[in-house]
Amino acid sequence: MSPVTATFRFYEELNDFLAPSQRRREFSCACARAATAKHMIEALGVPHTEVELILVNGESVAFDHALQDGDRVAVYPKFETFDITPLLRLRPEPLRTIRFIADAHLGGLAHLLRLAGFDTLYDNHFADDEIETLALAEARIVLSRDRELLKRRTITHGCYVRALKPEEQLRELYRRLDLARSTRAFRLCLTCNAPLRPIDKEAVRERVPDGVFERQTRFATCDVCRRVFWEGSHWKRMRTLVDSIMTEGCGNAADAPMVDSQHN
Repeated sequence: MSPVTATFRFYEELNDFLAPSQRRREFSCACARAATAKHMIEALGVPHTEVELILVNGESVAFDHALQDGDRVAVYPKFETFDITPLLRLRPEPLRTIRFIADAHLGGLAHLLRLAGFDTLYDNHFADDEIETLALAEARIVLSRDRELLKRRTITHGCYVRALKPEEQLRELYRRLDLARSTRAFRLCLTCNAPLRPIDKEAVRERVPDGVFERQTRFATCDVCRRVFWEGSHWKRMRTLVDSIMTEGCGNAADAPMVDSQHN
């Protein structure tokens, strides 16, 4: 049987995943017979979670579309600047609730996402299989710098994090996923991801340093790890960070309690 050859063109940041000779240009590639669009896109190095639209010969197709000899394939990332509603998106409905799971390399980012109020699972010992299972079971967006993890079939929502430092990673996610409107800062425990609740000052007298008890008036606690939070110097630094990101995103972070903390 004659070989199947298709011509590909990837757009915008998807080029970051390609070999240098394939970036920002059309190129031909031999395909396995009956190869799907998803198979070839990922074989070329692009995780399917980064792709929002595939056009084959000008027609929108799904990941399972079988490629034919001579097909011209255009692959686009998530769109921010223009509306593609008339076209077929690969994920027709967004997740109802924004929740994340971060891989072992993104502990700092997970901490900052919790600070901003986003339910974020993180454990340095999570295996890839566990991340995949939890993402599917709890409808979570997988955050990773491992493109092979994001290629896993059952991971439908994911984001390859390009920045290296946690604060820049947070800014990147705010830009790419439009998180500003969903921010509810300082609502979750930074350690265990559980909700915080206000607690009376007298109830924490024996749980915080004497100087903190004298200076502070508002406290919150986590009922899981029993950590106590207050508006100390760390809170002020984090407040500045969140405010700057929200300003960039033209939103306003909801005010809430504290991030400096003390275990009982």
